[in-house]
Amino acid sequence: MADSGSSNACGSPEKIRGDVDNENIILNPNFDNGSLDNWSGRGCNVQVHDSMGDGKVLPQNGKYFAATTNRTQTWNGIQQDITDRVQRKLMYAVTAVVRLFGSSVVPSDVSATLYVQNSNGKEQYISVAKLQASDKDWVQLQGKFFLSGTISKAVIFVEGPQQNTDILLNSLVVKHAEKVPPAPEPDFSNVVYGVNILQNDNLADGLNTWNTLGNCTMTVADGSPRFVPTMVKESLDSNIPLNGKCIVVTNRTQTWMGPQQDITGKISPYVTYQVSGWVRIGSAKNGPQTINITFNVDNQWLNGGQVQVSDERWYEIGSAFRVEQQPSKVFMSVQGPAPGVDLMVSGLQIFPVDRKARFKHLKHQTDKVRKRDVVLKFSGSTGDSLSGASVRVRQTQNSFPIGTCIIRTDIENEDFVSFFTKNFNWAVFGNELKWYWTEAQQGVLNYTDADELLDLCNKNNIMVRGHCIFWEVQNAVQSWVQALSNADLMKAVQNRINGLLTRYKGKFQHYDVNNEMLHGSFYQDRLGKDIRANMFKMASQLDPSPTLFVNDYSIEDGHDSHSCPEVYTQHILGLQEQGALVGGIGIQGHISNPVGPVVSAALDKLGVLGLPIWFTELDVVSDNEFVRADDLEVMLREAFAHPAVEGIMLWGFWEVSVWRKNSHLVNAEGDLNEAGKRFVKLKKEWLSHARGQVDNNGAFNFRGYHGSYTVEVDTTSGKKLTQSFTVDKGDSPLVVNINLGN
Repeated sequence: MADSGSSNACGSPEKIRGDVDNENIILNPNFDNGSLDNWSGRGCNVQVHDSMGDGKVLPQNGKYFAATTNRTQTWNGIQQDITDRVQRKLMYAVTAVVRLFGSSVVPSDVSATLYVQNSNGKEQYISVAKLQASDKDWVQLQGKFFLSGTISKAVIFVEGPQQNTDILLNSLVVKHAEKVPPAPEPDFSNVVYGVNILQNDNLADGLNTWNTLGNCTMTVADGSPRFVPTMVKESLDSNIPLNGKCIVVTNRTQTWMGPQQDITGKISPYVTYQVSGWVRIGSAKNGPQTINITFNVDNQWLNGGQVQVSDERWYEIGSAFRVEQQPSKVFMSVQGPAPGVDLMVSGLQIFPVDRKARFKHLKHQTDKVRKRDVVLKFSGSTGDSLSGASVRVRQTQNSFPIGTCIIRTDIENEDFVSFFTKNFNWAVFGNELKWYWTEAQQGVLNYTDADELLDLCNKNNIMVRGHCIFWEVQNAVQSWVQALSNADLMKAVQNRINGLLTRYKGKFQHYDVNNEMLHGSFYQDRLGKDIRANMFKMASQLDPSPTLFVNDYSIEDGHDSHSCPEVYTQHILGLQEQGALVGGIGIQGHISNPVGPVVSAALDKLGVLGLPIWFTELDVVSDNEFVRADDLEVMLREAFAHPAVEGIMLWGFWEVSVWRKNSHLVNAEGDLNEAGKRFVKLKKEWLSHARGQVDNNGAFNFRGYHGSYTVEVDTTSGKKLTQSFTVDKGDSPLVVNINLGN
């Protein structure tokens, strides 16, 4: 079972028959003997050839290939029905050898797509693979698919190019995907944590080891801060003094010009590096300026932190970065301000951070924030001896909200549902409540999927966030909405919010009112600056019960100065000044290589608003499961230990339904990976259990996490009792009276 940390999330027996692993479920996959048996055209004709183009086009493998003709739509192609041979709850690997043919062929995407009709009649098109092909050579199209539910029909087909371009298919293989063993845990035994990899970082040797990126001028000056930034101090647990020297860059004619240093040979794969320093501009007369720390890793640029400076003070800049392969060349540089603006840099540090060393501090902080002293007071009949009675306290559930994103197709898989209901007490729908889902076509409403997800959550006492009423980013707004006049758009907005909140009144505990307002402005541009606050007002009037949230990304990682905590704070205050009843702060949490003090600093800055903070879409990414587990633990511990955080939502956990690749906790066929095991382990750690005896005062004391408990008592006279109780938040000890009866 998942509770015991076993490798299978659902405790189910091996599901895969031995003859499935190596069996290609495609019949006649290579068009043997020039036959089209089991194949057909999808809206077009199909023929078999041994060559085309006067012998210039030959099969890559075997003797034959198929070619489509008379294609008039992009979805026209070649197909095979695999209904009777495909199995649910198995991951399949697909490999197709394809190319294009025709006159004036333009290189185009070719896709492998799976059409599925579920047992309830619903149709679905699953994108399996996509690759650009041409008429020059054969290419290999590769992808995977997984079916959660019972199907009545499944057809795989190849499609994609523009009309009149022929698709050639040499072979198609669909097999049970091989289970690849996870990569080993990285060896960090030789990593020296907390040591700056930059040379001459204090400029004691002038500009030695420092160079300019571009034709600008560098000098050394005095007058910079003499202490390290807060985030470094927290990571190194010390306040290292600085000497007050800084690099001054002048004569800058491009935004990318600034100081740089070659750090080749100093970066190791999978090690997380914290980046920190002080930056400043020479003059603010040109308005706010953005300053970046960047890493050129084998000609690929990585973000090492970003800050916006609006005056001539020193600003802290901080973030983190990591590589997952050994690089051959790495340069660090500081850049960003407009041409002509002088740039100053001081106290720059890049060091491997021992993220686990911080966990001791976080555990201590968690004990203060998430636990409470409890006194169990026992009473019984006269003469019944309570002193010395045996007491066993067991916590059955931690009340802290830990939830996940779910989607409609997930719940057709009973293994998914089992893990979901055992490990989460909150949920959010990935797409099914979004406007582009509930009204993809104007006037055609679809709440069926949301209703089914909500029903599952209600049956399992799982509370639900409503995500989202509106989405401010234009490419997330359906085309028919974008095409409306301003007057009709306002009516559509009113209809949307009225219909949604009336239908689900009292059923969602939260709403993300207008998603990602820091990164989009569609409704504000079309309907005016008041529309955002009015959306909150309308939502509150229609359903006063849910907490209304703002929700945005790149808040906590130091990577984006346009959505940093300071900008987010001003955004929230601006909404409140317009009368918006903002009740919660949503941090999406799509983060890579997190470092605790960087995340904690962002939470501190937002926490001053006094609003509950939720991580609403948390996921972490690494191709190494052990590193992914470390990333996840960093985020969960930081959030759980911070008093302003009141909930954590993962953005999925099952391999086939996560948004970001290599962010899953459970593999497609139900096996817990290392990140999943770490998650389950943390959930266990955050349950309190206690054993002992009733003291001479008839009491038993313990300190435990907030949540639900049972206590079992065996008195010295043989009486037995089991009783449930709840530990709520509170500063004073909780007294629970337990009457053993007569």
